[in-house]
Amino acid sequence: MTLSYIFSGFAVGLLVGMTGVGGGSLMTPLLTLLFGVSPTVAVGTDLAFASFTKATGTFTHRLRGTVDWHIVRLLCAGALPAAIIATLALKHFGTINPELGQIIRYSIASSVMLTVLALLLKGKLLAWIHAHPEKQLQGRQLRAATIAAGALLGTLVTISSIGAGAIGATLLLLLYPRLSSAEIAGTDIAYAVPLTAIAAIGHWWLGSINWVLLATLLLGSLPGITIGSWLARAMPEKILRALLATTLSGVAFKLVY
Repeated sequence: MTLSYIFSGFAVGLLVGMTGVGGGSLMTPLLTLLFGVSPTVAVGTDLAFASFTKATGTFTHRLRGTVDWHIVRLLCAGALPAAIIATLALKHFGTINPELGQIIRYSIASSVMLTVLALLLKGKLLAWIHAHPEKQLQGRQLRAATIAAGALLGTLVTISSIGAGAIGATLLLLLYPRLSSAEIAGTDIAYAVPLTAIAAIGHWWLGSINWVLLATLLLGSLPGITIGSWLARAMPEKILRALLATTLSGVAFKLVY
């Protein structure tokens, strides 16, 4: 079982490093469906796992020059307060009921598939933006939209551990379509570090983290995300975009089924 945890951590870390996506969307279902971990503990442990893993990935992406720190700051301005509020709400009301959880999962799956379409049609999207620059948000509107996106992400991640990568990649692609796939991955990982850390601290306060399981997963994930982050810059844009689209399609399928 320990080797299975280590291998799972490595595989998820590798995907997160290359694409910025897959942490909560893949690890939480793996823990609950494959290893039989309770959903509450799976969410808390996965958030702690993500905070350590993505911190390692951020360091590597920073060395590779694939993080837009201005966007990271705007996302954090919305995400961090939202994560604190969501944690307090969980403490007061308890965990979300299964019906609401299912709605959240389907909503995320739908958004993820929109990301896949956007990735596959990125060339046409950029051409349309160049032809209609007035449709692209600019200046204050773009900053406000980015902060609002961060608030949505902070809420989703805290209650479900899912969304930091999948929804984050979608929003980055739609709000900043000129970013390369490597920059989407790096920026998506970087803002998620403080977000998942705050959400993990909240779940530690709620008593829903399995520290032994966390340590085992990290043995595999830290080298995995380091390798993946280096590969993200070295891979051709077309291959990385295809990998990101394939990963997201798998995430959406897992969320629905």
